[in-house]
Amino acid sequence: MGLIGRSIVVIGEIRSQADLTVDGRVEGPVWCDGAVTIAASATVTGNVVARDITVFGRAVGQLAAVETVDVRKDADVRGNIMTPNFILHDGARFNGRADPAQLNAAVTVARFQQRQRDELKPGSPASEE
Repeated sequence: MGLIGRSIVVIGEIRSQADLTVDGRVEGPVWCDGAVTIAASATVTGNVVARDITVFGRAVGQLAAVETVDVRKDADVRGNIMTPNFILHDGARFNGRADPAQLNAAVTVARFQQRQRDELKPGSPASEE
């Protein structure tokens, strides 16, 4: 499991194959094969794509989870949510749309865009042509 501590600020993209907990601040997209937890002290500004997403803190951007997005009491989410299972607890703030029908399309587009970015990075076979 990965941890981004309270005093850490990440500006840029995060990729994780293991579960990830954010206690600090992230400005950029988060790609995770496992579960992402946004702690009460955390702010994530950027799209999050993961198996499961649990928000206790603040998230601004699109949340796409293959299984579940869980927005807990006192959390603040501003952006669209795409998941087959959406849980919004009493006391949570949510400003956006929840659309389970668009999940597969969103994940497919996100993966395609990620492959394109990978191919353009220096040192990748496609960028050296």
